[in-house]
Amino acid sequence: MDTNESMGMTSNRPYLLRAIYDWISDNGLTPYVLVDAGQPGVKVPAHVIKNGQVVLNLAMRAVANLDLGNDRIAFQARFSGVSQDIVIPVAAVMALYAQENGQGMMFPADENEGAADPVEAAEAPDTGGDDDRPKRGAPHLRVVK
Repeated sequence: MDTNESMGMTSNRPYLLRAIYDWISDNGLTPYVLVDAGQPGVKVPAHVIKNGQVVLNLAMRAVANLDLGNDRIAFQARFSGVSQDIVIPVAAVMALYAQENGQGMMFPADENEGAADPVEAAEAPDTGGDDDRPKRGAPHLRVVK
């Protein structure tokens, strides 16, 4: 079960996408998104799909009306001179990274695994105390490349 769901929280994926996008853009780099084009709801031109995936440039100079929403990423982009409406469900995003140096974040294919959380709380062993509060160890960071 997704850790977020067990706590009644929404997915952190759209928040992480917006943060990584801002970080890449603020550093003057070009944000690229890797998309699983086989996911339901993905709307991209068929000719840009390779091996079931598509890489798209999300830089403000390359797209119009960019909307990094909680459920989807939507924008308009030109392909072979023709403007197209692009829709990418957040769950279909596999990675968001800077084109120039590859820095960014990869996301798991199955969001329900809870592995998109860059910081996970480790469960500490039960010490047998009378306290009903959950026992937690110190949080740890996991490097995501």
